[in-house]
Amino acid sequence: MAGTTGYDFIRRVDAIQVDPAGEEGISRAYASFTGRQAPFETVALEGKDLAARDLLGSELNRITAVALDVCEQHRRYRDYTRHDLHDALREVAASFPVYRSYVRAAEKELDEADVSVIGAAIDEAQARRSDLPADLFDFLRQVLTLELTGDREAELVMRFQQLSGAVMAKGVEDTAFYRYARLLSLNEVGGDPGHFGGTVEAFHADNADVAADWPTTMLAGTTHDTKRSEDTRARIAVLSEMPNEWEGALHRWAFMNERYRREDAPDRNVEYFLYQTLVGAWPISLDRLQAAMEKSIHEMKERTAWTRPDAAYDDAVRAFVEGVIGNKAFTADLQTFLERLLPAARVASLATTLLRLTAPGVPDVYQGAELWDERLVDPDNRSPVDFDLRRRLLDEAKESTAEQAAAGNDSGLSKLFLLRAALQVRRRHPGAFRGGNYVPLEAAGSKAAHVVAFQRGDDVIAVAPRLCLTLGNGSEAWSDTTIALPRGNWCDGITGSAWSGGNTLQVRELLGRFPVALLERDGVR
Repeated sequence: MAGTTGYDFIRRVDAIQVDPAGEEGISRAYASFTGRQAPFETVALEGKDLAARDLLGSELNRITAVALDVCEQHRRYRDYTRHDLHDALREVAASFPVYRSYVRAAEKELDEADVSVIGAAIDEAQARRSDLPADLFDFLRQVLTLELTGDREAELVMRFQQLSGAVMAKGVEDTAFYRYARLLSLNEVGGDPGHFGGTVEAFHADNADVAADWPTTMLAGTTHDTKRSEDTRARIAVLSEMPNEWEGALHRWAFMNERYRREDAPDRNVEYFLYQTLVGAWPISLDRLQAAMEKSIHEMKERTAWTRPDAAYDDAVRAFVEGVIGNKAFTADLQTFLERLLPAARVASLATTLLRLTAPGVPDVYQGAELWDERLVDPDNRSPVDFDLRRRLLDEAKESTAEQAAAGNDSGLSKLFLLRAALQVRRRHPGAFRGGNYVPLEAAGSKAAHVVAFQRGDDVIAVAPRLCLTLGNGSEAWSDTTIALPRGNWCDGITGSAWSGGNTLQVRELLGRFPVALLERDGVR
């Protein structure tokens, strides 16, 4: 592979399984339950400022010392104080919209993207800190864009780029992603929790760009460093399609579990975080849940932190988690809630799996994710994998029909069946996936917005559903929705069903035997 490590694909594919129409309702549920209304941008800025000020204070002090040396070499800037330089550098680092610029100071190389990123960060920092000298921000702009050069200037440029990346990682991924809990499926490495859902058109456009520019980039679903596995995220994403039911469940569950609270501990944001975690990972052992919640509350850095633990608060959260998971009335209610959500989440997982295996790039299958994998943040996502179970189910998949595999949803047989079938299609049509073009296919009808379809090369077509809860169940779910197949004879590499192209096909027929389709031209399965 050559390109990114795949988190950008996670963002793109997860976005189309989040319903933008649910944003207002989910935001209302979050605000009404937690009292928090600040947008993610504000939470992220606070996290980055905290990271620069406290977690990375030594690095910031070192860069400030270098900046002072640079000022001494330029008469115009000698009057800047250490305090002003320290604050300005911290504000600019916190304002960076990306991890870092890629300026090569020694080679005096600078491209337009770097100029734009640096300029945007300095403009934002200056607007926020009008109490600092305007010339100070102009000075930093000149240094970071190589208008002022020299050995110490070059050192400042390179050290600042190291700092901004760490500020983003520590302040956003390891702080804001835990504090801002509106819809946790969006809180993934490289993602933007403030951007609620995406369109099929944007997904196609991004894939076309990848096919043209980075055809061997990596496509990830779960990694050693994802906050939640792909199937956990799929469950949580379904909440975007049922915001009113989610809000009602939150207040119902809080009432059921009020007796396990100790005064104001845990706070409502932690409780909200816990209920989403249970939606994503239930059933889960107490040990796994406690470990995930312990890490989460310490990464929030609000009431407790790794460096400043509050033992009383930590104990209160542990007691609350134990009480909640032991509350049979609550777990029964949770199970009923999941019975409505889970079928849609399973189909969404199969859809994202197919898209990952067929979109431009090199697909990655994380060990353990061959079946349903509802693991949480590390070290949970690095736990041992039951390979004996997977071998047994793989043998079963080899002998199963598509209908039998679809019926094996509880075990995860359907996902393994899909993986096996899709990899076989890739092996039979390597040209379609190695440099093959990418052509979006449009659906028509009342449920057309629920279809994601595209052609790879001349010989492969992938068709997957999205927003599966509001789509509905069974063959009637698709109503009058159709898709136009290119000319030729097509065979579904998953089910073996054959279709003639050159006309329109009812989507309910195409997806009648299995939730997704992977068609091969003139194929025989």
